[in-house]
Amino acid sequence: MNEMFYMNSLWTMVAAVLVILMIGGFILLEAGSTRMKNAGHIAGKTIFTFSLISIVFWAVGYGFIFGEGGNFFFGFSDFFYGGELVEGDGLATTVFFVFQLAFAGISLTIALGGFAERAKFSVYIIFTILFGIFVYPVVAHWIWGGGWLAEHGKQDFAGSTVVHLTGAMGALAATLLLKPRIGKYNPDGTANNIAGHNQVYTALAALLLWVGWFGFNAGSTVSVDGAFFGYVALNTNLGAAAGAVAATFISWVVLGKSDVPTILNGALAGLVAITASCAFVEPWAAVVIGLIAGILVFYSARFFEKMNIDDPIFALSVHGTAGIWGTLSTGFFATPELASVGLPGLFYGGGLTQLGVQALGVVTSGLYAFVVSFVILFITKKIMGSIRVTEEEEIIGLDMSEHGSYGYPEQFTEKNLKTQM
Repeated sequence: MNEMFYMNSLWTMVAAVLVILMIGGFILLEAGSTRMKNAGHIAGKTIFTFSLISIVFWAVGYGFIFGEGGNFFFGFSDFFYGGELVEGDGLATTVFFVFQLAFAGISLTIALGGFAERAKFSVYIIFTILFGIFVYPVVAHWIWGGGWLAEHGKQDFAGSTVVHLTGAMGALAATLLLKPRIGKYNPDGTANNIAGHNQVYTALAALLLWVGWFGFNAGSTVSVDGAFFGYVALNTNLGAAAGAVAATFISWVVLGKSDVPTILNGALAGLVAITASCAFVEPWAAVVIGLIAGILVFYSARFFEKMNIDDPIFALSVHGTAGIWGTLSTGFFATPELASVGLPGLFYGGGLTQLGVQALGVVTSGLYAFVVSFVILFITKKIMGSIRVTEEEEIIGLDMSEHGSYGYPEQFTEKNLKTQM
């Protein structure tokens, strides 16, 4: 084993750690965007579900994605992965396993955002296991594991479709079946703003996720050869910055004031959008992709609210809408020099072929993830009677009803209890 093998392994391991740290960003994001009576529950269930999907991914998920002897639908080997090193690979396969495990955890965490403030803890357990077996690995195999979309040249460098759109479709299924939170909508269908309890947490979360995204995108090079990871990191940062700027100005123009949650969503939408294309496009295109994502996320959030779909952490807009745009964007902007997978985009003389492949990937992957997630939750609902806590438990908060203790116990003294609820 040569020096390059060790350097590739070290770089990818650092990137995997950065991606896993994004779980901390999601804890702060979801907790800050929701009410404090659910904060402890959010922190605990996020760590628990990441732990659970790690076991599921080790047992079957990795094998379904990258296993040999499978078919166009899923792989079929390497179950209960034993940590074997494959001779001739450019980096340690154990490191590659950990890196891919982190991606599965992020996709699940996005999906669980659609459960916020009203799902039973037991439903998280069931959905995590089944999402980790039947949803994420199948889409990942189709695109990254040599499945049928990979054979068509589908471009998704770090997961706008595989990770983000898949997670968002799980969140959409949950929001539809769980119905809106108590107090979100009035009898005439107009929406109320249920503000999160800590905007500083949410902003810190956006920054943590932004930094973690360098592991997400640049780490997907899984190599230090030619320092190409620096180019990917450059595009990643430009996409995020453009998304934040565009979201700021569009909210300022439309609302009369620059809306802080929209600014943060714009940065995250820019990151999601550039995730598919970060290695295939030039820096100017990364700026354009981020700018469009920042505008889209603003109008997408308003659209879902008007449709009476209660999405407390904007998972559908940030990860779904921006994920779709990011996936399609390579069909416009991929250059002949950088398109190591598939064909150049429409603006570089590639015609409509690659754009068609990208659209096919969006429709089939999104539809599959949504339908299977919906079926999982629908059957769970039929068996359990309900996947939502009772009205009384929702009013008390999931900290107390699901775990018996508050994330902020000093805030819930008898004196303050009425105002906090």
